[in-house]
Amino acid sequence: MARPIPEIAEELEQRVAQLSLELVEVEWAGSRARPIIRLRVDRPDSKPGDGVTVRDCVRVSRELEPWLDEHPALAERYTLEVSSPGVERPLNRERDFRRFAGEEVVVKLKKPPEGRPSARLEAELEGVEEERGEESGRFRVRIRLADGERLVLSSDEIERAHLLFRWDDKD
Repeated sequence: MARPIPEIAEELEQRVAQLSLELVEVEWAGSRARPIIRLRVDRPDSKPGDGVTVRDCVRVSRELEPWLDEHPALAERYTLEVSSPGVERPLNRERDFRRFAGEEVVVKLKKPPEGRPSARLEAELEGVEEERGEESGRFRVRIRLADGERLVLSSDEIERAHLLFRWDDKD
């Protein structure tokens, strides 16, 4: 399986930002000889349903490919895939949790919270609090469950999270 190449991963975020977009997620797949780099990009100010376009994805791909083609750490036969984060956009960084406060989310924890049978929670994202102390960079996420219970989760407890999209049954 292809492993992330740190110098490429770091530069990707900067290069996408220069295009006035944000890098939501990078996934490395394939093999070392034929790596696949999957990027999910978004507009920094987008709201659900109003994000990047196909044209934006094409522009990112065309801007990155010449740089990647010349990068000595990357195998010659790589594949670059650029897409939107989709309607169930992943929430990976503190800024994601801040930006989408008020939205419905799914949070998958590393283990179920005390008194709950499942590590998967559907809730309204209420906000973010910074954690103080030695563990800088960590934050706490406030959510409200459907039964009204409020939980505060450390970012360390969260395995993954994403927006929750509810399909309209009327269509």
